[in-house]
Amino acid sequence: MLRRGQMDTRIAAEFLSRSFAPEETIAIVLRRTSPTAIVQRIVTLDRALQPRYLGWLAHENATGSNVYVAANPLVSGSRKRTKENVAEVRHLYLDLDTNGDINLATLKASNTVPIPNAIVSTSAGKYQVHWRVERFPFDQQEALLKLLAVTFGGDPACTDCNRVLRLPGFLNQKYAPAQLVTVEYASESTAHSEDFPLANPVPDRELIWGPIGSVNPTGKHSNSEQDWAWILAELAQGKDPVKLTRTLAERRTDKPNPLYYAQRTVDVASAWLWLRDGLPIGDVVTMLQVRRRFQIPDKLCSARAHEIAFTAQRMIARKTIA
Repeated sequence: MLRRGQMDTRIAAEFLSRSFAPEETIAIVLRRTSPTAIVQRIVTLDRALQPRYLGWLAHENATGSNVYVAANPLVSGSRKRTKENVAEVRHLYLDLDTNGDINLATLKASNTVPIPNAIVSTSAGKYQVHWRVERFPFDQQEALLKLLAVTFGGDPACTDCNRVLRLPGFLNQKYAPAQLVTVEYASESTAHSEDFPLANPVPDRELIWGPIGSVNPTGKHSNSEQDWAWILAELAQGKDPVKLTRTLAERRTDKPNPLYYAQRTVDVASAWLWLRDGLPIGDVVTMLQVRRRFQIPDKLCSARAHEIAFTAQRMIARKTIA
């Protein structure tokens, strides 16, 4: 149960101490909405834990600033919180802002992710889930975070390694009255990439993420745009998507992964046509899963189908607005 009341810097200090080593460099961010202002401080953990520093954060929080901390430590001597300044992937995280209680319950019941180290309650029904990890490659983090977001209903934009998250023990000033950000510690373990069955190998991961092609600013149609138009027309005439996939892959051997490119182009185009014709998005997801069920593992196939369906939905929405 989320409590309202006074901030507690002891909660903040414990969270920081659990998340980082004393000598590590961390980024703390203060965001104020009225008037709009952002203040970032890059300090060592030792300094951030000093009573005077915590007192300053408490004063800023009490006067309207929201308090955040970067999820990952920075390289010693850093002056900025860019991706290049991140020392290592220390945490995976998931922002559950929509249907938070249901999605959190689903995550807890899943055997595809480890038990989270910390579950931060940012307000009623909204959570930030943290896993402490080690020896986790940078190039795997963002792909896995997107997959976690698709699978458990998280924010797909919350995937960059220099992300900041709310610091427990302080007030969430987004609401009136302000609500205390609390934390529940569920595990003391440290996870690795193999502990996330959703963290599929690179070839399979490529079946999920990646653009079809972008619009050429010169006004000429790129090869990818020509492929898209051709696939749409063929599918609209009832042509077999499996044969179309094979043909497109054979045509586009210039692509790093022709099969991935062909599968994704055909499936997004199919989803686009189905949604345009009024099919419910749930049915679209099911049909995409059925199409690839013998080619892609079940869990991965489900996440991929959801991502492709929502991609097609956003494409239709953008075209309608335009």
